[in-house]
Amino acid sequence: MARQDARTVGVVNSTPLIALATVGHLSLLRELFDAVLVPASVYDEVVSQGQGRPGAEAVADANWLIVREPETASPFPAELMGLDRGEVDVILLAREVGADWALIDERLGRRIAAAMGLPVKGTLGVLLVGYRLGLLSRQAASDAVDLLAQSSVRLSERLVTWFRGQLT
Repeated sequence: MARQDARTVGVVNSTPLIALATVGHLSLLRELFDAVLVPASVYDEVVSQGQGRPGAEAVADANWLIVREPETASPFPAELMGLDRGEVDVILLAREVGADWALIDERLGRRIAAAMGLPVKGTLGVLLVGYRLGLLSRQAASDAVDLLAQSSVRLSERLVTWFRGQLT
């Protein structure tokens, strides 16, 4: 179902929520999109199941996040596709609303979303867009990647090198 309005919409998975909250830049999503949708399964994973973990409190306090279930269900179990429920719900919801971006960090989820014609970004992509739009300074973007590299979020050295090269 295509969107009929001019609002920008992002649908976000757990890792980008946690990562952006961990580095203090969760609000970038609010600045980049008119509506930030979080599937209920993702919100539950981050806030309820993740209680006391990095990002949980910041996500719970972000009253601008719109928690929403996809209207359709996947015809296949998430495990059959190698995804978790949150990734499947992000893809389904992003398709339903005609999202500007599906925000997913996990490689397989990104590949499947892209194969389904969805525009995909990850945490580093959000930080880079924030930098390019002047919402983050070069130093703030670089510091965010340093914090992520020291956190539980997995970043390859290749990806960090690529990101730093984009901060020109």
